[in-house]
Amino acid sequence: MSGLFGVVSEANCSETLFYGTDYHSHLGTEFGGLAVLGDEFSRRIHDLSQSQFKSKFFDDCRQMIGKKGIGVISASEEQPIYLNSRFGPFCLATAGLVENAEELAARLLRKGISFSEVGRKGVNTTELIGKLINQGADLVDGIERMFNIIEGSCSLLLLTRAGIYVARDRFGYTPLVVGRGKGSWAVTSESSAFPNLGFETVKYVEPGEILLISEDGIVQRKPGRKRPIQVCTFLWIYTGFPASSYDGTNVEIVRERSGCLLARRDGDTDADMVCGVPDSGLAHGLGYAMESGKPFRRPLVKYTPGYGRSYTPPSQETRDLIARMKLIPIKEVIEGHSIVLCEDSIVRGTQLRNYAIQKLWDCGAREVHVRAACPPLLFPCRFNLSTRSIKELAARKAIRRIEGHDTVDVSPYIDPASAKYEQMVEVVRQDLGVTTLRYQTVDDMVEAIGKPKHQLCLYCWTGQCPESACRRSAIDIVATKKRSRRAGTVVDDSVQQQLW
Repeated sequence: MSGLFGVVSEANCSETLFYGTDYHSHLGTEFGGLAVLGDEFSRRIHDLSQSQFKSKFFDDCRQMIGKKGIGVISASEEQPIYLNSRFGPFCLATAGLVENAEELAARLLRKGISFSEVGRKGVNTTELIGKLINQGADLVDGIERMFNIIEGSCSLLLLTRAGIYVARDRFGYTPLVVGRGKGSWAVTSESSAFPNLGFETVKYVEPGEILLISEDGIVQRKPGRKRPIQVCTFLWIYTGFPASSYDGTNVEIVRERSGCLLARRDGDTDADMVCGVPDSGLAHGLGYAMESGKPFRRPLVKYTPGYGRSYTPPSQETRDLIARMKLIPIKEVIEGHSIVLCEDSIVRGTQLRNYAIQKLWDCGAREVHVRAACPPLLFPCRFNLSTRSIKELAARKAIRRIEGHDTVDVSPYIDPASAKYEQMVEVVRQDLGVTTLRYQTVDDMVEAIGKPKHQLCLYCWTGQCPESACRRSAIDIVATKKRSRRAGTVVDDSVQQQLW
């Protein structure tokens, strides 16, 4: 995932931009970038894989002088990009996931359009988005055309001399919110960036909506689309910051409600205490404790200085190291007790097993009951990079063990009332090495969020998404990419023909 922050101010915006962007550090640990427009564009990009955003950009922000700026924390590529387009120069930062990036890049190359930025997995997606926008009649038309041609999602901030263009992806997977301060305006992925910087939320950007933020305020350049809204559910369950709200719904409150619903379905579990895996599982655990009446305690504490989220780093080695070092067990709290351990999700399950559960057993826990705040993850995210490859998912590994091979149709494992589902959960339980394991149901997860089911993206758990957002199945996409790599090019761009 990536996080975006932009500001337009009557005075120099660099300090606000610096701190506002830093409030998105939980969303990515690969690259950070700032772009400020004063007399000229000033841009800085740093690798964050071995350091924190603040340490890398503290000196930079003092040298970047201007009244408009955008920042990004990126989980995958270097941005913002600078493009001297036919509409004038601009800087661009994006958040989302474009599945057909290779196909679109190949088509632009055949038109004679070159690329200067290369990501670790091929073309830099943000540069691709910029080149696609440049094909329009103007910037707004270019953004619209880009929305129509990509598969996946893309929300963006585009910095020009006129102001900052703000566009939320057309299905709403990646939210954006606008705030107003004293003599300034800001836009952010995480509303938690606003309170300490003196901004009040004034507008949640609608899916497909395009705004222009300038010194004069907000101007709508394109209204949102009347189409299905599909906000990423994982934002509330795990990836979002507790103090943030998406489309008016706060993350912390959702997680507390989620824990309450877990406890309601768990009346037969006799435990001495409830806890949450720090930090994202804490609110789920608090909700469970409030509903069950069992005491909430902290048998595992996170050493916060120097250790961020173990989910975001790209390498498994780095993720494992952070997970092992950051959680410190308290034997005096653990020994001899039966513990309900609430976790936001079970993606791979390796860190939960090796660096949380095992520490509880090593310190003398009598029983460990794991409660996951979302259903088993069965499909990798296609819109926002919230979950990783299909082979890494713990539930898929369990199905592979049950069936003896990779299974295309996993629908029997989705229904929590089915024997196949129970069999899958039992395999995961054995792999984790816990006394009992239970997952949240889809319906309870939706109830905790409090939005209609059709307004939430549940693809990671159900494999279902709006037809127009998923023009091809995941199987077809994988097959196409494999053929393309073998051939040394991309051969299938028929989907886009009519949109160019």
